[in-house]
Amino acid sequence: MTHETVARATTPRGEVVLRRDESGVLELRVNGVFVMDTARTSTEEALAELALDRLATPARLLVGGLGLGYTVRRLLADRRVREIVASEIEPPVVDWLRDGTVPHGPAVLADPRVRVEVADVRDVVAATPIGTLDAVLLDVDNGPDGLVHDGNASLYDPDFLAACASRLRPGGIVAVWSSTRSPALAAALRAATGSGERIPCPVLLGSRSEEYSLYLGTVPPTAADSVGEHER
Repeated sequence: MTHETVARATTPRGEVVLRRDESGVLELRVNGVFVMDTARTSTEEALAELALDRLATPARLLVGGLGLGYTVRRLLADRRVREIVASEIEPPVVDWLRDGTVPHGPAVLADPRVRVEVADVRDVVAATPIGTLDAVLLDVDNGPDGLVHDGNASLYDPDFLAACASRLRPGGIVAVWSSTRSPALAAALRAATGSGERIPCPVLLGSRSEEYSLYLGTVPPTAADSVGEHER
């Protein structure tokens, strides 16, 4: 199948490309690595649905990796969501959503509940006050075994996941999207939050069945003593 380049940009981390196939499907690649497309979005939406299903009050959420906006768009469909901080390190990705190069992008980013931070998610987490989020949802790479940038390996370490967990209210969740099974990621989440659950996500890639994974860590409700209660 042939592809047409829709947009291309070079950033300090390399080349970011948005291309379209003959059927109109958009595909995002970074440094030649497939990130996502607009044809198979069920698991990106499942990442949002996990937070919406597991949290009684999913009011304030941080999404690491804006991508083509499907996780954020699904979150916005729920009236309980009051604020989404979307962290995206690549400025062109935000631009293409905002200017309509990605057709559904303007409506997503125009929602007043969305605040986009064009920054490394590690910096966004570090700047977030302790105990103020209900969820941190990470979809930055293709998981720990499919890094877009080698430097992203630390995003799956217990230290960073513990930093994410410390920003959560009691009962909050850290969830990570992965294209592969990763026992090491489950263990890192257990170390950071006390739990590490794998949720399988079947997906059909053409005629081939695959199974992606969502990894979930939940901060105990009794964590109020350690992370603090804050006003919503």
